[in-house]
Amino acid sequence: MHIEPTGARDRDEAEMDALFADGFPAFITADPSVKPVIGRVREYFPHLDIVLLDGEPSIPVATGWGVPFGWDGDPATLPQTFGGLLRRAVEGHEAGTAADTFALCGAVVHPGHKGTGVASALVEALVGLGAANRLDRVVAPLRPTMKHRYPLIPIEQYVTWLRPDGLPLDPWLRLHHRLGGRVVALAPAAQTMVGTVAQWEAWTGLALPGSGAYVVPDGLAPVHVDLDAGTGTYVEPNIWVRHR
Repeated sequence: MHIEPTGARDRDEAEMDALFADGFPAFITADPSVKPVIGRVREYFPHLDIVLLDGEPSIPVATGWGVPFGWDGDPATLPQTFGGLLRRAVEGHEAGTAADTFALCGAVVHPGHKGTGVASALVEALVGLGAANRLDRVVAPLRPTMKHRYPLIPIEQYVTWLRPDGLPLDPWLRLHHRLGGRVVALAPAAQTMVGTVAQWEAWTGLALPGSGAYVVPDGLAPVHVDLDAGTGTYVEPNIWVRHR
């Protein structure tokens, strides 16, 4: 399997669409704290955005990215929000501050390659990317992939759930655990997505006719709808895992 920066060459649009076919829910981009910095993340750190290629001719089977930032190694000082993490990386870069930690921010595996070991290869490649860029620590704010089945369970409880073999119940957390990652902190309000009621109905495919808390497809927590304000607010948790 070949690894290269995602921007190393022009990508076939159809192949990239196929890669992201089972990606993230539509509301994942509605965090207002991410929008002001994501453009600078892409500008400053393209070398930390990679794609895994397989086959002949090579096709993209996975992609992932991350950011460098300064951290003292104390779990209590990890950013509590995804937007805060990106902002720390961007502002540190602009200030010329040396980063010492790599954060894995996103990972996607082609739907046809799930369960084949590609996800593990991607995480290993991203951890290695941190080392290759002389970043001594590697962490990841994980979006637990099975939490959407238990949206009413607090993340503090969910993260403690284990299988009979002692490994984490959540598949994404379990994969990182098998590769040496260990839970070091929680971010109960990692992302806050805000939209109009109409937007939330479009994102979820549900009618939201009254104020209240709604369990929505792919939501790790309920969406709180306020009809008087005409908005829906959703707060998503993450789990901080440290690899190095």
